Amino acid sequence: MNKIVSVEWLHLNLNHTNLIVLDASLKTTANGSVSKFSLKTIPGARFFDLKNTFSDSSSPFPNTIPNVTHFEIECQKLGICQNSKIVVFDSTGIYSSPRVWWLFTLMGYQDISVLDGGLPEWINRGFSTETRAYKLYKLGNFKATFQTKHIKSYQDVLDNLHTKTFIIMDARSEGRFKGRTEEPRKHLKSGHIPNSINIPYNEVLTNGKFKTESELKTLFTKKNVQKKTLVFSCGSGLTACIVMLANALVFNKNKIIYDGSWTEWAELQNLKIDVF
Repeated sequence: MNKIVSVEWLHLNLNHTNLIVLDASLKTTANGSVSKFSLKTIPGARFFDLKNTFSDSSSPFPNTIPNVTHFEIECQKLGICQNSKIVVFDSTGIYSSPRVWWLFTLMGYQDISVLDGGLPEWINRGFSTETRAYKLYKLGNFKATFQTKHIKSYQDVLDNLHTKTFIIMDARSEGRFKGRTEEPRKHLKSGHIPNSINIPYNEVLTNGKFKTESELKTLFTKKNVQKKTLVFSCGSGLTACIVMLANALVFNKNKIIYDGSWTEWAELQNLKIDVF
C-alpha cells in the first residue's frame, strides 16, 4: 500500500473485504490541545489505543514501544490479520497516526497507510461519521517480526557522538531545540542532542496534511541530508514519526526512530531543572 492515502480513496474503499481502519486519536496533544472531533470516528474504525495499550506502561519514559508479543496479541484482538490492509488516522489531522505507521513497520508489517488529513479532512469532505465505541472483534492472526533496523536506543545515540554514523533529526519546535522554550515535562531542560539538526514537525504539514513531495524534497534538501542516514527524535518519540514519514515519502528510507527521544536523553544526561 501507499504510505499515505486520501480521504477520497478511503471513502471509495471503505467496504473492501480486507481493509481495517484504525483510529489512533489521542485525548490531548503534547501541548495540551484537544481535538473538537474527539468523540467522532470514521464508520467501522477500530480504536488503536496508543497511550494505554500500544505503549509500555512499565517504562519510565512516555510512548515507549510495547514488547513484540504484547503488540501481536493486542493487534489480534482488533481483528488484524496477516492479509489485512490497514489505514490509520487521528482526530488532529496528522499527529499520532504516523507513530502507528512506524510501529507496524517496526513489527515487520508493510500493508499500512496513513490517512492524509485524518478525521478533520474526512469531515471537511462531508463524509459520514459515527460515535466512537468499544467493540469486540473476531480474533485475527496477525504476526509481528521485530525489525531492529528501525529503532535506536540511548546507547546507540550515545555511541554515535563518537562514531557519527547517523544524524539525529529533531522534530520539536525551534524554541525547545535551541533551549529557549521550556519542555512540556517541566523538570527537564530544553536543548538538543549534540550534532543534531532541527525540522519542527509542523514544517512538513499544511492544514493538517503532508506538504507535496516537491515541497518536502526542498525542505530536506536544504538541510543537505538526503544522502545521509537519519534517526528521528522529538520529545517522546511521537512527533518524530511525522517528520520520519515525511522523509520516507520523498526518499523511501530512514524509517528510524530514537524511541526515548529528548525525554530519555535529558533524564539520563541529568539535564534537569531544580524544583524547590
